[in-house]
Parts: sequence; structure tokens; C-alpha cells
Amino acid sequence: MSGETYDLVIRGGRVMDPETGFDALADVALRGGKIVAIGEVAGSARAELEAEGHLVVPGFIDLHAHGQSLPADRMQAFDGVTTTLEMEAGVLPVGAWYAAQAEAGRTLNYGAAAAWILARRAVMSDVPLVPGAPLRQMGAAAKDRRWSDDIADSREVEGIVALIAQGLDEGAIGIGIPNAYASGSGVKEMTAVCQLAADRGVATYTHVAYDANIDPQSATEAYIRLIGYAGATGAHMHICHLNSTSGTDIQGAARLIRKARDQGLPITVEAYPWGTGSTVIGASFYADPKFPEKTGRRYDSLQLVATGYRMKDRADVLAHAERDPSALVLTHFLQAGPGEPHLAELDAAITFPGGAIASDAMPWIDAEGDTYEGADWPLPERLFSHPRSSGTFARFFRHYIRERALLPLMEGISKCTLIPAQILQAAVPDMAKKGRMQVGCDGDILVFDPQTFGEKADFLQMNARSQGVRHLLVNGVPVILSGALQPDLRPGQPIRRL
Repeated sequence: MSGETYDLVIRGGRVMDPETGFDALADVALRGGKIVAIGEVAGSARAELEAEGHLVVPGFIDLHAHGQSLPADRMQAFDGVTTTLEMEAGVLPVGAWYAAQAEAGRTLNYGAAAAWILARRAVMSDVPLVPGAPLRQMGAAAKDRRWSDDIADSREVEGIVALIAQGLDEGAIGIGIPNAYASGSGVKEMTAVCQLAADRGVATYTHVAYDANIDPQSATEAYIRLIGYAGATGAHMHICHLNSTSGTDIQGAARLIRKARDQGLPITVEAYPWGTGSTVIGASFYADPKFPEKTGRRYDSLQLVATGYRMKDRADVLAHAERDPSALVLTHFLQAGPGEPHLAELDAAITFPGGAIASDAMPWIDAEGDTYEGADWPLPERLFSHPRSSGTFARFFRHYIRERALLPLMEGISKCTLIPAQILQAAVPDMAKKGRMQVGCDGDILVFDPQTFGEKADFLQMNARSQGVRHLLVNGVPVILSGALQPDLRPGQPIRRL
């Protein structure tokens, strides 16, 4: 209608909606942070954005992002992300965390699960719950290993479940279970936590207990346990980073998961397109004397993020963990480049039917290993993380859609948008308005060039931002406009169960 007035119109792009299959050249009109028209849009607008020759798709939803800060948001914006969530590790106390994000202001939408590992640490090692980065807190508690190594008794299980339930009451959108970081936990405890998830209608976001190639405590055993929890409790079990917790038998793990899903069990997966992971040097599995035997990796596969130093042996790992258990390390677990032996394994994780893409993005740190949360833009040169913190979705698009054509375009877009929204929406009904390009949906929109969209970051230049994003809208606000960040804007909103 010619008399309509809009806040903003995106003109002439190829609009794609992965839920309905809509794929056509069209305009997109927004008002009040929502999509109000798609098609040939007449009428006036306060602002117009040109999108000819570009794809116009829902903003990407990242289920697994540990950065949760302004600099992390800005780097992920250039990766096409409009919603970034801390689901694997989670946070506690939940209410205080959301309040801190709101006070700081966020570029992207944000949210978090309730942290089982922090609840366990508080109950079993008597460590107070304080707002902050969960990975740092896990590392800081590494010297008292009861929370990591010991079976919880019935009283402790009751206390752990109560703290998680309180987190859900305060708005957490799932339960984060990084089981491998407390692999001493018992099946009865895990069953109680999963039953809480089922009763509250939220998913668990699980880093499976083991990633070894051999029994006992192999990755296969870990997946069988997770499948059992889904069957026994009815909990939706979401598997974090399938690519990095299956040893070198990702295809075998994928077969197990597919069979369980075929039987109707509520299991979903995610993966990121890298053969190198990252975590803290104080993680208990690195201290295991059988680490090389179980994983097939040498200690020099562990590399300090801030300095590039590679570990020499177990004594070296233990010494670094004693000095600074929260120090971030890279862990090189797959040789997955072109022609390398594990490429088929990584491909199996990335192309898993119905699986999501999620970054496992890490915090940004300086050369001393301190977390950077400043407002400088561009990011200072001497900051470090993991290239997945800068270029996961762009790398996925470049490698798996444009260059190797292993996935159709619409399916690839769905893995970054609709599928993660669907994983969340039973717990958070408002997610039905994200991950889609439809009238009435939220104005979280990515406009990008499919011929150039790709990652620039690598292990030598981790904070090189991805290229190819022309415009990025969060709740109808362009945080990237004509390829340039708008650094003063903070339109991100909480994703929360309240």
C-alpha cells in the first residue's frame, strides 16, 4: 500500500526463509523491530538499505559462545551472528548475569543456560557463586578437585539440583552440562539433572563425559550414556561440538546418534568447522596420565593461546596448570585440511542431518592471558582467542556451501538459523520469531555477499574479522551498515525464560 510508512526497507535482495522455503528477489520492510512486509514494498521509509546481488537471510543464532562481551559481539557480528548464547558451560547466578549484561549493553542478543558445573563446584568445593565468565571460574577452582573428581552423595545431588532449579527460575534457557570437566560425576546425579530438564521443559547442552578413542571411558561410552539419559528421563539432550568430542570416530558417533533419533529420542547436535579446539589448561582430562593413549594425541597438541607455546609432556601440563589453571589453550585434535586423514570425520559432523552450526567462540585475551572486555574498535592487534571466535559461520559457508558444495544453500542457511531456533523454542517460545524471514518475525537480519562471505582469521591472525557482510540488523537496528560497524549501538536483547 502506497500510504504505508516503515522504519526501514531492505531493497532488492534475494530473500530466503528456511522454514517455508521462500526464495525470491524481494524487499523487506521493518517497523518497531519486526518484519512487517516481504515482497514488492511501496511506501516511504525512514531509511533504505540496498541489497541487490546479496542474500537476505535470518541472522545467525549461535548456541555455543563463551565470549559474552562487547568485543566478542562485534567480532561475531561480522560472522553474521545476531544472537549469541552461552549454553554449554552456562552461568550462575543467572539473574545477576543477565543484569550485568543489560547494564553493560550488548550489540547482539544474548542468553545463557544454568551452569551444572558451577552448581557442583559451589556444593562440593564450597566455592561461592559470583557473576563472571564460567570458563575462568572453572579454571580458578582447579586446585580443589572434589567438584571435578568425586561422586556426589545424595545430599550434594539435592543441593546441585536446587541451585540449577534456581537458575531456571531466574530465566536460564537450558541446563549446561560440560560433563568432561567433572567426569567423576555419577550416573545417578546426571539422571537427576536430566530429569529436572525434562520436568522444566528445557534442553541440556552437553559436552559428553569422554572423548577417548579406546575403552573404558571412550567417546562411544559417553554417547551411549547420553542416549540413555534421553531415553530414561525424556530430556532433550543437545550434544555440543560433535566434531571435537568423538575422538577420531565421528562417523561412528554419528551413526549411534542417528539410530537414537530414528527411535524418536530427543537428541540434537552442533559442530564447528575446525579441527582445533580450545579450553583451559586446568581441564582435568589433560592431567590424566593416559591422555596420549586415550586420545592418540601427543602433549605438543596442546598450545597456549597467548604465547603459542606447546606443551612438552605431562609434567609440563601440570606445571602450567598449577601456575595458571585458567590459561586458554588450543588443542589440535583433527588433521582435517584438504587431503588430510580426518577431513571425512569433520565433514560428518558438519553435514549431520538436522545439526546446527555453533562456534564454541572463546573470550578475547591479551598477551598476559587477561580477558579483554574493552570498547576499542577495531580490536587491538595483540589480542588472542581462537579463529572460530571470528569466523565459524563464514568458514562454514565458504568451505561447505560455496567451494565444496557439500550442502545446498537453503540447508546451509537453515543450519545457522532455523535449526538452532527450533532447538530452543520448546523452552523459549519467542524463538519461533527468530531464525526465519517471515512477517511478524524479529528484525534480526543478515545481508551478505555469497561470493565473498568467508573467514579471514587463522591461527596467526585470530582477530581478523570475516568479510562479506554488508548489513546486519539486530532487532531492526543496523549494527553493521554498508560493511562498517556502528560501534555506539547496543540493540541486543536478552533471550530469557520469564
